[in-house]
Amino acid sequence: MKQPEPRGPVSSLLLETLSGPEQRTSGSRELIAAVDEAVAATPDLAFDEDLQLTLFCLFELHYGGIDGVDDSWEWHPDLISERRRLEQAYESQLRSAVSLPALPAPTSAGVAAGLFQLTGDDGGPSMSRYVAKTASEEQVREFLIQKSIYTLKEADPHTWAIPRLTGRAKAAMVEIQADEYGGGVPERMHSALFAQSMRGAGLDDGYGNYLDAVPAITLASSNLMSMFGLNRRLRGAIVGHLASYEMTSSQANRLYARGFRRLGYDDATAAYFDEHVEADAVHEQIAGRDLAGGLVEAEPALLEDVFFGAAAAMTVDTWMTEHILGAWTAGSSSLRTSSTVSA
Repeated sequence: MKQPEPRGPVSSLLLETLSGPEQRTSGSRELIAAVDEAVAATPDLAFDEDLQLTLFCLFELHYGGIDGVDDSWEWHPDLISERRRLEQAYESQLRSAVSLPALPAPTSAGVAAGLFQLTGDDGGPSMSRYVAKTASEEQVREFLIQKSIYTLKEADPHTWAIPRLTGRAKAAMVEIQADEYGGGVPERMHSALFAQSMRGAGLDDGYGNYLDAVPAITLASSNLMSMFGLNRRLRGAIVGHLASYEMTSSQANRLYARGFRRLGYDDATAAYFDEHVEADAVHEQIAGRDLAGGLVEAEPALLEDVFFGAAAAMTVDTWMTEHILGAWTAGSSSLRTSSTVSA
C-alpha cells in the first residue's frame, strides 16, 4: 500500500517514524506520548481521523505493508504498545456503545438462533435498499470506494482466527474462507471479483489507493476486524463478527446487484454481488451453527464475546451507513475528497 497523507499530529509522527530505520527509537517513543495525549483528548475515537488512520497503518504492517517502510517495523515493541493503547481505547468505546441481547444457551442451536434473531432485528438505515432504488452513478462509485478499504483484502482479517480455533469451529472457518479465496481459483477470489467491479465502474482497483479519500468511520469498520482478528483473546468476537456479516449478506447483495444493473452496469461489474447472494446463503448456516455454535460449545466462556463481535460489527457499520447516507441525502459527498469518483 502506498503511504497515505497524515491526518493529524499522531499519524504524521507515525509515518515520519516509519520512514526511518527500525533501529531508531526516539520517534517511536515520542509516538507513545502523542497517542496517550490524543486518546485522552478525543471525544469519539471511532470518528477521529488522526487516530483511526494511525491504527489502520499500524495494522497494515501485519498485512501487505506500506511502501517505503521496512518490514522489521512490524514487531517493534513501541509500535505494538501504541497499537494496544489504541485498541484498548477503541474496544472500551465499543463495549460502552454496543447493546447485547439476552444471551442464549451455550449450544450450537441456541447460538445460531440468537445470532439470526440479532441480525434479523437490525433496524438501522439500509445502504443496499438505497443503492437498489435511488443511488446515482456517482454515489455507487463512492460506495465502491468506501467498500474497497476492506473488500480489496476481503477475508484476510477473519483468517487470523483460524490458528486460534480447534475442531468443529476451525473446520467451519476454513470452509467459509476457502470460498472467500475462490476455492483455489485466483480470479474467483472475492477480492478479485470486487476489483473487477471497481474497474467496471471506472475506478482504480489498487489496494489502498483511495485511502486518503475515505473518512475515519470507514477506517474504523476495517480496524474493527483487524483488532478482533489479531488478538487471540478476542477470537470469540471475530467469530461473531464473521457470523453477522454472513447472516446479513445474501439479501443485501441481491439489492446491490439490482442497483448496479439499474444504472446499466454489466454482469461482470455485478458479479461480486451475484456471487455473495448464493455463497452467503450457505455460509450463514455454517457460520451460525458450526463456526459460532461450535466455538461456544467448545468454549462456553466465549458466548458473550461472540455476541459482542456480532453486535459491534452491526453498530459500526450502522455508523458508517448513517454517515454515507446522511451526506448523500444532504446533496454532498460522503468522501473527504469527492473528485476521486470521476469515471
